Amino acid sequence: MLDDFHATYEVQNKMRISYLICYDICDDKRLRKVFQTMRNYGDHLQYSVFECQLTATDLARCRSDLAAIIHHDEDQVLFVSLGPAEGRGDRVITALGKPYTAIDAPCIVV
Repeated sequence: MLDDFHATYEVQNKMRISYLICYDICDDKRLRKVFQTMRNYGDHLQYSVFECQLTATDLARCRSDLAAIIHHDEDQVLFVSLGPAEGRGDRVITALGKPYTAIDAPCIVV
């Protein structure tokens, strides 16, 4: 019975889910901290948007790290699940207005 638990836990912990993580932070200092934290978890797509491929453990750690930074009555962080990362195919991003361009250089928030 315990072996089944460990096997299930191991599979769940290794499976990565793709997320869009978007945030609206009211204070510039907290905004910089959230941005720096998110750089450890995924790819910066737009000003306050990251794409991340996270295990359940990674997601819990990310949520905990962000929860320690934000003011819960003023700020918002959204986690949008895009489903399993494996077998998802290439990233497809389309845009309206200005075309989407991948960010190769580090973004500096002042």
